[in-house]
Parts: sequence; structure tokens; C-alpha cells
Amino acid sequence: MPAAIEPMRAVTGELPTDDENWAYEIKWDGMRAIAFCTEGQLRLQSANGLDATVRFPELAGLAQSLSGHRVVLDGEVVTLDADGRPDFGLLQPRIHVASAAVAAERAATQPVAYVLFDLLWLDGLDVTSVPYEDRIRLLGELVEPGPAWRVTESHLGGGADLLAAMEAQGMEGLIAKGRTSRYEPGRRSRAWRKLKVRRRQEFVVGGWLAGEGSRAATLGALLVGYHDATGALRYAGRVGTGFSEPELRVLAELLASVARETDPFDPPPPRRVELHARWVEPQIVVEVAFAEWTADGVLRHPSYRGRRGDKDPARVVREPSP
Repeated sequence: MPAAIEPMRAVTGELPTDDENWAYEIKWDGMRAIAFCTEGQLRLQSANGLDATVRFPELAGLAQSLSGHRVVLDGEVVTLDADGRPDFGLLQPRIHVASAAVAAERAATQPVAYVLFDLLWLDGLDVTSVPYEDRIRLLGELVEPGPAWRVTESHLGGGADLLAAMEAQGMEGLIAKGRTSRYEPGRRSRAWRKLKVRRRQEFVVGGWLAGEGSRAATLGALLVGYHDATGALRYAGRVGTGFSEPELRVLAELLASVARETDPFDPPPPRRVELHARWVEPQIVVEVAFAEWTADGVLRHPSYRGRRGDKDPARVVREPSP
């Protein structure tokens, strides 16, 4: 069993035209996690390779439920709102915890669920080259639903109807997966496609603007960007809505800790933004929902969703438009 596995990633795309060759899963709005289960012990790895085990004590029983099998699993840690929909905002207090005691307290008041959607290793065998439809079948046979974990539903064909149902239920969208596709660790592959009802992605914070009015003493907007093919940080716009008061306080401390004198964007933002900006090292990753990209490459109607400490800022790029 490997010590670490970098997860496979999907591209943003459109509904496949050869619908019968694809399977569809709910796109879960949470934190990606690889689970290493051996001898009844669970170790969780975040998407950026960090050990996340201590954050989610309620998942420890997963390894013990596998009847001695040694496996590596892929899935998403989520929290559900009162209507049973995943809510990344509710997950925020759980994904930035380093203390076992604090994690246990938060698990009691805001529990998570681990939604599993792939099987990578089984009893010493690498199964990443096994076709998706066989991996998901094996996963369903291996993992019984537990108090804090379950296997996602996989639907063969019917993508258009499923996507319409996701929109009606206020969900984020679907992941389409080629039925015969292999698991490609560390790759962003067209064998997995994100079919989004609402557009959202991660961005890197490069600066911020002070607030006005009731927020004059705190953060007004984050200045966000993404890395292009050369590695330059490209400006993507200002994000000034979606913040809770507690999150504004946390962000103010984080921004102060990574302050710098120079603009990290290349090319720089518009002059009217640059004149009032305060710059930071491009180390903080946030998730942003938005309506669309404008013709000049800026986000339209962006809204803050939360911090993504599980993402590597160097790998944040502009996702292709569907």
C-alpha cells in the first residue's frame, strides 16, 4: 500500500453525447479525502497531501468495519444542512482543526459524513487500472453504510434528467465518469467531467481591500486570481460578499500574517483597484461561486464560500468553461 496518493481530478465539461457510456454521481460540496485503512486503523489524507485524520474522529470506525481488508478509498467529507444538502459553509469549522480535543467537541455538534466514490487499492493490489464500473461495484460490496460513511450512488446513463433533478434540488451538479475509465492519480482527466448547475472554483488570494460603511474597520473584498500556464498569478476580480462576521475576523488575522509590500499579480489589477489594495503572499486558497466570466476575464457576481486549506495554491488554475 502506498504512503500517499494524489487524487484524480475532473475537468469542467458538458453532458456527454454518448450518454450510455457514462455513469453519473452527485457532485458533493465538501473536502476531498483519501482513506488508508489497514489493521482496523484509519488514516485520512487531504487533496494537498496533508494528514487530516485528527479532524474527523467520527470516521475512525470505517477501517474497523472492513472485516480486516486493507484498502485505499477516495471520497468527499461533507456536512449536510437541515434539508439534507451538502453545505461547504457548515464544513468550515471542521476542516481547520489541529487539536483532537477540539475535533471531538465539534464532531458532537456538527458531524460530518464521508461519501465514498472510488476504490484504489484492495488487499495489496493496485486496482486503479480496473474499469470504473467494476471499481464502483467492488466498493459497494466492500463498504457497508455506517453511522458516518456511505458509498455514493452511481447511475448509468440518464445524465440530462439527473442534472435537471440536481438543479431542482439546489445541488451543485454531477460528476460524469466514463464507465470503462481507469483511475489516474494526480491527473485532471476528461474521463471525469464536472457538470455544474452553479459555477464555482478555487482561487488564490493575492490581496484585499478595506471595507466601507459597517465594514470600514475590517475586510471589504478579497482580490483573487489563478495561475496561468507560465505560473503567473492572473487577476480574476474582487470578492466582497458571502462572509460571516466570524469568518471576517479569521480572514483578517490570516491576511495580516502573510502581508507583503508588492503586488503578486501579473499583470497587475486595474489601476482603480491597485491604488487601494493591500497585498499578501499568494498562499491562501478560497472557494468562490460566481455567475460567469466576463469578456475581459473577471468574475461576474462572485460570492465567497470558504477557505480551502486542503488545496495547493500553486495548482489553482482557471477551470475551462463548460
